[in-house]
Amino acid sequence: MSIQKLKAYLANKSEKELTREITDLYQQFSGVKDFYNLQMSAEGANDILAKHKTIIKDQFLPKRGFGDARLSVARKSVMDFKKSVGVHENLVDLALYYVKVGVQYTNTYGDINEPFYNSMESMFAQALKWMKQLNLAHQFQQRAAKICQDTDGIGWGFHDGLCETYEDYFDEIDD
Repeated sequence: MSIQKLKAYLANKSEKELTREITDLYQQFSGVKDFYNLQMSAEGANDILAKHKTIIKDQFLPKRGFGDARLSVARKSVMDFKKSVGVHENLVDLALYYVKVGVQYTNTYGDINEPFYNSMESMFAQALKWMKQLNLAHQFQQRAAKICQDTDGIGWGFHDGLCETYEDYFDEIDD
């Protein structure tokens, strides 16, 4: 359905019907719930960020047992957050958190595999791209540097890949 058809459909609804429909969407879909929570309060934004950080942490380092390291679940959480907030400072925070927890996971359990490291590297690059787009380099530079430091000694060229990405972004910004 096109946006034009959607607008025509919604134009035929009363205010009461629209309210009921939005309420139903809010109850049924977490993305809609996140969207409205973000629109209505700063606390809602913090709660949603915390929810997504918990999803990521539980994939790698849950409170009990071993993490499954399901990259698809953790990455989806970042992308779902992006759908709710767009490119925003909290998105950079969440993407860097994803990489940080992934680094903690590999430092805890040892070398993982190439797809794991590729996922971490691509998320790190994406976080720095968003950071640059939002002009937030100084706010996130220390965290990004710490992630690079924490990868020292990890195999598969992971450390070198992250540090190259870091240097590419921050050299460009410092020039």
